[in-house]
Amino acid sequence: MRVIDLFSGCGGMSQGFKQAGYELVAAYDNWTAAVAVYRANFDHPIFEVDLSTLKSVENIQSFQPDMIIGGPPCQDFSSAGKRDESQGRADLTMTFAEIVACVKPEWFVMENVDRIRKSSVLHQTKSILKNAGYGLTESILNANLCGVPQNRKRYFLVGELDSYDGVLTPYFEKNLADKLLTIHDYLGDSLGIEYYYRHPRSYQRRGIFSIYEPSPTIRGVNRPIPSTYKQHPNDAAPNTRSLRALTTIERSYIQTFPKDFTFEGTKTNLEQMIGNAVPVRQAEYIAKCIFEYIADKTNDNLIENTASTQLQLL
Repeated sequence: MRVIDLFSGCGGMSQGFKQAGYELVAAYDNWTAAVAVYRANFDHPIFEVDLSTLKSVENIQSFQPDMIIGGPPCQDFSSAGKRDESQGRADLTMTFAEIVACVKPEWFVMENVDRIRKSSVLHQTKSILKNAGYGLTESILNANLCGVPQNRKRYFLVGELDSYDGVLTPYFEKNLADKLLTIHDYLGDSLGIEYYYRHPRSYQRRGIFSIYEPSPTIRGVNRPIPSTYKQHPNDAAPNTRSLRALTTIERSYIQTFPKDFTFEGTKTNLEQMIGNAVPVRQAEYIAKCIFEYIADKTNDNLIENTASTQLQLL
């Protein structure tokens, strides 16, 4: 299945679909730093363009994709942002839908923060896609139950052309893990620490975590523990001596990027692109669920066709 990644960032979603066996043929993003990292890790082309103008539709069509995937910028919906749809980035969610409606691939997969469910933009986005003939499956999935050692709930909207709504829901639900995945489950003792600091959004929240629990959501901000940090009653460790934050590369491991994935650039840019990325194994989870659905659908059609042929022979 030929796949194009829109708003690809550094390539978390692309890597996940690649690991699931899909053929990535092109990617598009407008952030120079992320494009450079993407280009260093994939053989197919990535185009540095502003997708909001829709001028790239003809170029996208030329690749004849079977599927379009992507995570339009989510800052206007995010709990870490201003949650103001008038800022303009929310429009890129509708741009994603408009591109899909123009290109008409058999499938699309869109990822965003779970708060998008409360937005007017999502309603308009779904209308565009329904009018283009897609059956839609919506799901809020915790990455932790998809093979990622991190609590990270994200919204996925998946569409199949000329299909029905909700066809993938049983697959998304039945394949989820039945227990939480901790950092230690995933990485063992390779980090060389038992506790670490993750800068909280406010000091009313804890900042010290254990590798024997899932990581909190990896965000675009990563700071060292301040000398003025005051213990929170829910901190995993009783004191802050010798504690450190996870390094940039360690955070990429929590996002389940493979260890041979190349990250080059400024620390600020890398922290942000890693925090913004779709966790690789969560993307792989979605990709495998779609494959399973297609396989079952194909088998059902074969059975129906075989039965029909046998009846005709009788």
